[in-house]
Amino acid sequence: MNVEVKEFIKAIDGGILTPKGFVAEGIHAGLRYSHNDLGIIYSEVPAQAAAVYTLNSYQAAPIHVTKESIAKNGTLQALVVNSACANACTGERGQKDAEMMRAAVAEKLSLPPYEVAVASTGVIGQYLEIDKITAGIKEIKLTKDKAGEAGFEKAILTTDTCTKKCAFEAQINGVTVSMGGAAKGSGMIHPNMATMLGFITTDANVEQKSLERALRKVTDVSFNQITVDGDTSTNDMVLVMANGMAGNEPLTEKHPDWYVFMSLLKETCECLAKKIARDGEGATKLVEVHVTGAETDQEAKAIAKTVIASNLVKTAVYGADANWGRIVGAMGSSNIPFNQDRVSISFGPVEVFHHGTPVIFNEEQAREYLLGEEVRIYIQLADGLGAGKAWGCDLTYDYVKINASYRT
Repeated sequence: MNVEVKEFIKAIDGGILTPKGFVAEGIHAGLRYSHNDLGIIYSEVPAQAAAVYTLNSYQAAPIHVTKESIAKNGTLQALVVNSACANACTGERGQKDAEMMRAAVAEKLSLPPYEVAVASTGVIGQYLEIDKITAGIKEIKLTKDKAGEAGFEKAILTTDTCTKKCAFEAQINGVTVSMGGAAKGSGMIHPNMATMLGFITTDANVEQKSLERALRKVTDVSFNQITVDGDTSTNDMVLVMANGMAGNEPLTEKHPDWYVFMSLLKETCECLAKKIARDGEGATKLVEVHVTGAETDQEAKAIAKTVIASNLVKTAVYGADANWGRIVGAMGSSNIPFNQDRVSISFGPVEVFHHGTPVIFNEEQAREYLLGEEVRIYIQLADGLGAGKAWGCDLTYDYVKINASYRT
């Protein structure tokens, strides 16, 4: 997948272990019939930490535990995550199980419990097989090599068809700073957040409150702008650990190179978000909606996300049908006012609607474009300078098949 990267940022081959001072691994602990299902990331030194979480009113036990850990002093040194079971809607027992996961990692790595974050993903309403998890934690042998990175990436997957990772580097203060990420997500994706986990590591030296504000700002234009099926989950989080081992001066919003760090974080989050959208359950295409000319950026983002979330738009894209009427309908349901007489719409290079009037276009050219693996829909308004993007996927027969038998 092509990633647009600013000229001062370099996309490199790597992931969560690209930055200095991080090790990881994932193993099969027996929570699933096969494949890795338990993983750990560890920083050699305490890392400044920040996270954003699902806005679903049902928040799973691991989210409560991670919030508690970060709230202690704003740092983390380790993260443990399991797949197969979400440990959500599991009451007091679920809370104790999440705390036991944290305690087991803390004991293994000789850390205070509050230096450990916990994440879980999988089926809601089932209890963790905590004995298998604690035994697995003892078995994990953390490593810096590619096998450890790949092992962790596989351990966090559920219905995903592939692992999702990326890495970037840039010069800050004359020092090379790296950032890497790993994510999972395929269905139940409609963030503010959704069934997705995103873990980002960096060796940049960043002040914790600035890191927290940066993550919230970047999440708003990346992870919170993807949708697969309109459902928001109970477990999801994006978590950043910055251990400072690159040796740059401490970064805050006042530092002259702050924009470089923000660009690194944005590129990493957007790259992972697009990979999640592309891997939607049963999906065959990544769909990207660009809205320009809105009154504000916020309104542009809202319109873009409403269009990308429309099942009618998604099925039309799957069928390679240039049915622009479905886009207009979705725009109208966004509750964002706009000048309907000045709207223009294009599927890639093919304009189908101009200033509120249908355009005679080449149906075969439009169909050929929509048959591609990446589809961009451009919406031009005439109300201001606001711009925004959203990402999603097509809706296919296989989505129904996968989710009709998710537990079986």
